[in-house]
Amino acid sequence: MQSYTIGQAARLLGVSPDTVRRWADGGRVTTHRDEGSRRLIDGRDLAAFSIEVGQSSQGEDEVPYTSARNAFPGIVTAVKLGDVAAQVEIQAGPHRLVSLLTREAVEELGLEVGMQATARVKSTSVHIDRA
Repeated sequence: MQSYTIGQAARLLGVSPDTVRRWADGGRVTTHRDEGSRRLIDGRDLAAFSIEVGQSSQGEDEVPYTSARNAFPGIVTAVKLGDVAAQVEIQAGPHRLVSLLTREAVEELGLEVGMQATARVKSTSVHIDRA
């Protein structure tokens, strides 16, 4: 069975190695030592623990994972709905961002004027995350 170092487990769980060490020290996840005295977590134990961590973080106000690096948190200032397409404007500090997306996406996100949202810019596309 594959085992993972503290650093590898941290990358897989999306946390710092210090967090994984604290969890191990607190008994939340079981570790063992290899011949080099490194702390390891068995793959099955890490898989079960990752499910627990994922379920415990649901509903928390965390930043969603995304590949888009340029985030502009702001406020929705305009929503224009067409039959199929929509236009959403966000004012993020001095920046005004406009995104063209489907009407369905706007409705699923529940975007309305006055609510917080984050525009994520990647290349020439603007992605909208509900805050």
